[in-house]
Amino acid sequence: MSYINTFIRVSADCPVETGVVPVTSRPLPPAHVIQYELLAGAPYKYTHEELLYEIHMRHKQIPEEERTARKNEIWAELFSKKHPCLRASMLPKRFGWGIHYNEDGKIALYAKESPEYNQFISRTGDGLTLLIAMRSNRN
Repeated sequence: MSYINTFIRVSADCPVETGVVPVTSRPLPPAHVIQYELLAGAPYKYTHEELLYEIHMRHKQIPEEERTARKNEIWAELFSKKHPCLRASMLPKRFGWGIHYNEDGKIALYAKESPEYNQFISRTGDGLTLLIAMRSNRN
């Protein structure tokens, strides 16, 4: 699911007070680490679908030649099934990152302690939709 002009707030049960850069010791990084690397390195470059595609390519280590030759096939196969939105991402749930979708559906991250994060969550009446990331716990 892709959003337009939407800000996803950090989950109510997020354990951190500031945006934390996720790290891993695994040889293949998990999706949230790849999400962070892509979005932090290129704010407003990716739509939700483009981000999912790039995460898939990197996580599966699909070589560039195969990406080029089979892009449409891989894209169709990837999106033949549903994917969770970024409200379910570990970035806003556990690492303190708000997620903004601009008017073109392009995505950027904002740390919970940043002035931009505070500006997004205090905006009202200008067409910005505010959502809260999903909780990690059911309690």
